[in-house]
Amino acid sequence: MRIWDINPGYLNRQSLLGEHRELHGIVSIIVNGKKGYASHPETVRWVGYGWALRQRHQLLAAEMALRGYRDRSPVTTTGRTGVWPQTYIDNPFQQFQILGSKYVNREPGRIPLPESAQQLWRQHKYSVLARDIPLYQKLGRDLSGMKPHEDFSELALLLTGLLRTPPTLGGLRNGLQHMWGYVSDNPPAPKGEVESWSLRQLLEEIQLRSRSDTAPYLTASTALSELSVWIPDA
Repeated sequence: MRIWDINPGYLNRQSLLGEHRELHGIVSIIVNGKKGYASHPETVRWVGYGWALRQRHQLLAAEMALRGYRDRSPVTTTGRTGVWPQTYIDNPFQQFQILGSKYVNREPGRIPLPESAQQLWRQHKYSVLARDIPLYQKLGRDLSGMKPHEDFSELALLLTGLLRTPPTLGGLRNGLQHMWGYVSDNPPAPKGEVESWSLRQLLEEIQLRSRSDTAPYLTASTALSELSVWIPDA
């Protein structure tokens, strides 16, 4: 059994749909008190974290939707709102390594597995911008001086944890507006029309345009799917 902690965008189709099935299996074990796999480390670490299980499921569903799959099995577990398990079966950097070995000569995920701190940063930058502008600015400065082959395990741990925190409405708007700048001219949209869109409409238009746009900052961005989970319903 495996529930990944890194963004679902890194998972290929088989891994993405596989985690979705296994998450439902863990929910069933916990909610219904089933004994099968109840003592498995992956199950144990999620006991008491119903809210976090629901959020992880929503992240999977958002990535599935971006790739054309429709989730028809919502998870409604609750408990310890805003709190995630503090343990990892494998830390985020190791998870990238595991997937790297697993995907040799196989279909990759939507987001390429990072080979450097700079690449990992580029993939997460809009997610960070939506949550913490000072950190966004600091990381941008710090990483500009790193060498391509320096260890980035601490950065992977930091970013994985940060993406578990909800952005503010202002942060969401700021992140989406920056993303919009990459696709706003393809084709141009009337300024007044864009300003009238809700945050969800804006993200959906960004997603739509990114499918025919080659800007790697969007097509390989964690924000392209994960921000939708945090946009409140109107």
